[in-house]
Amino acid sequence: MKPHKTRAGGIKDAQREAAQFRRRALLGFILIALCLAALAARFWNLQIARHAEFAARSDNNRISVRSIPPTRGLIYDRNGVLLAENVAAFRLEVVPEQVKDMAAMLAALAHVVALSDDDIERFDALRKSKRAFDSIPLRLKLSEDEIARFSTQRWRFPGVDVVPYLTRAYPRGTDFAHVVGYVGRIDAADAANLDADEYAGTTQIGKTGIERRYENRLHGTPGYEQVEVNVDKRVIGKPISRVAPTPGKNLYLTVDARLQHAAMEALAGRPGAVVAIDPRDGEVLALASAPSFDPNLFVNGIGRADYAALTSNPDKPLLDRAIAGGFTPGSTVKPYLGLGGLELGLRRPQDTVLSTGEFFIPGQTRGYRDDVRGGQGLVNLRQAIARSVNTYFYSLALDMGIDRFSAWMGNFGFGQPTGIDLPGEASGVLPSRAWKRAKMNQAFYPGETVIAGIGQGYWVITPIQLANALATLADGGVRHVPHLLRATQDGLNAPRAPVPRAGAARNFIRDPANWDAVRQGMIDVVNGGGTAQGLGDGFPYVIAGKTGTAERYSRTGEEWQNIMSAPISRHEVLFEAFTPADAPRIAVVVALKEGHSGAYDAAPIARHILDEWLKDDDTGSRSP
Repeated sequence: MKPHKTRAGGIKDAQREAAQFRRRALLGFILIALCLAALAARFWNLQIARHAEFAARSDNNRISVRSIPPTRGLIYDRNGVLLAENVAAFRLEVVPEQVKDMAAMLAALAHVVALSDDDIERFDALRKSKRAFDSIPLRLKLSEDEIARFSTQRWRFPGVDVVPYLTRAYPRGTDFAHVVGYVGRIDAADAANLDADEYAGTTQIGKTGIERRYENRLHGTPGYEQVEVNVDKRVIGKPISRVAPTPGKNLYLTVDARLQHAAMEALAGRPGAVVAIDPRDGEVLALASAPSFDPNLFVNGIGRADYAALTSNPDKPLLDRAIAGGFTPGSTVKPYLGLGGLELGLRRPQDTVLSTGEFFIPGQTRGYRDDVRGGQGLVNLRQAIARSVNTYFYSLALDMGIDRFSAWMGNFGFGQPTGIDLPGEASGVLPSRAWKRAKMNQAFYPGETVIAGIGQGYWVITPIQLANALATLADGGVRHVPHLLRATQDGLNAPRAPVPRAGAARNFIRDPANWDAVRQGMIDVVNGGGTAQGLGDGFPYVIAGKTGTAERYSRTGEEWQNIMSAPISRHEVLFEAFTPADAPRIAVVVALKEGHSGAYDAAPIARHILDEWLKDDDTGSRSP
């Protein structure tokens, strides 16, 4: 046989071609084996080595983790009267990453559910501080009609849903607006200072009052649940797992709802404040400020018209006058000054001063007037307090000097916050050399010391300061920090846990006889022909008190005028009282921005408070 010729005329080498084919086949087999090995390795990596990772990724596409906000703690008065509660409501929420065109969606949604400019502004502000997959509230407290309308159009708004929630409500309304305060929507400023995990799913935070002061106790700890979702992120079936949130603590306050209502009722909207304290331990029994407002307006976002009405009101209903309202104390400071004269050895109880109607600083021609034209003759401390004789205290303040004056009055807490557990407390002003130098860079003059002795001049006090000073005096010189929180509770069936208190300040009154001399003078104010004579008629306990009428401007150079004939806009009027006088259990301060006199306007309000307190006192619940 002849060798086969190729097309080019060459001779085919079958043996060489066979060898070449075997090499190529082997190479192909190796490549296929390598590919199969790589595929097997990749399969092992995906299905075994990284199984947990990819299973988690799969679950993340299928399972969504939702935060469960905690239930906010409730707030009660000392007797268990509910002051702040949680009620069921519905809101619209939006998940931004599921909305392709936010502006178009909001415009379309506004035709289904009413959306105000305020709603949209707050929503936009929250979006900046939240993650794209977070559900953000758009409109709170939907009506049943709005829920029904949206339900029929739900398909048009992916990423928008109606969500049930608990919202805050204040059944006692205006009575406790300043004490309990209110919650409001978490805004951008709030969000910047909050732990996002702790407030996940929460839309409200305490803004004022107890709600703000004890936010950390009321809020609680959020929980979470795992739910299965479809491709549209809608929940399928029941939750897979759930970790329950920890509810906030319930709070029991020291205030008495009935006493608080009596105070607001007696104020009747007149700008002013009432404070009642138990002098034995500093528990605040009533803390009323008028005029007030409805805190429920703020819970789900107050409208612009309502807010403008509150802020433009000249009587300032948003101002808590009990802790931040500035008053000139007038003659209410006289008992404290009189006690200082005895304690510092400048006066004895029996020492007398001649009141002629005017007091003159030696070497000066300017006269400082008494309240009674022509004066009241010779008076001792007891008579000076009972009749509110200015001359006695002009003379005492001048002898004491401004340095000893301010140091002594500082013992009662004037010129400094009391430390009450509410935000926004003012410091007031206690006249002193250091204060004036820092404020005006001027010296303190004898004439300013003289008028400071009757609670005029640079004096500024808050009602809570005066009430704390009165409670300190009533308890014989022992100063307690006034407080509102009495106990906490982990749940409705849990026992109340009393809140521990810091120890009281030392007793700075050295001689009990000095305290008794001042107390007798204050008893005479009410029962011995004093400026509030008759106030204690029919009351089973002896009341000790002191009136105060502070002029808004000086009468120097004017003809003498009885305070009752002057317009009420001329005076701030005050009254302070404690009872029983021999073992005080309640101290009350009333301060009004306008009135004829402390005796005429403020004292009857204090008596109304004491009468209401007496109803509960008969039960023995206030006994030592």
